[in-house]
Amino acid sequence: MLHYIKGVITETMPGMVCIENNGVGYEVYVPENSRAYLTQDGEIITLYVAMMVREDDVSLYGFTEKEALSMFRLLQTVPGVGAKAAMAILSALNLKELKRAIAFEDVASITRANGVGKKTAQMVVVKLKDKVGSPDELDLPSGAAAPAVVPGSNKEQAIQALQALGFSRTEAMTSLAGVTDETLSTQEYIKLALRNR
Repeated sequence: MLHYIKGVITETMPGMVCIENNGVGYEVYVPENSRAYLTQDGEIITLYVAMMVREDDVSLYGFTEKEALSMFRLLQTVPGVGAKAAMAILSALNLKELKRAIAFEDVASITRANGVGKKTAQMVVVKLKDKVGSPDELDLPSGAAAPAVVPGSNKEQAIQALQALGFSRTEAMTSLAGVTDETLSTQEYIKLALRNR
């Protein structure tokens, strides 16, 4: 079983790179937003890899961070999410964005991934919400948890208004994560969100 490959990127293709190690070039699928695409000529890079073996194919999926590899594997524990869907999700959202989207139940952001529909995105949220890490790891304000938003509340109306202004649901909820006063008006929530952005 391979854990990582260390070598030089000799060729890049959409969604894939060729990394040379000891005279052997390994084709490795990487997220479209991978730092592997930013390497300079001759620069040595390490890709942490997952090897997928099927009856008719052997594929390598690589990541510049161990945590991204862990998330890739975690995503595949969700029913209906295979290696390609997991890679599509990690191509559409970086690790931090994905964790926030899961924590804040931002299904719309996850559906930006190519081939991932609403039902699959909802399943990702349901299955992984308790596994994405603490609020500190999500860069939320100190002591703030992913806020529970009561449907129909002023805070929920403010979040919907912010989305109409171009915020993603994750961005809107993050901007209100440290606001604990539940007596504010919709307009007051919006002002605080814009100030916290």
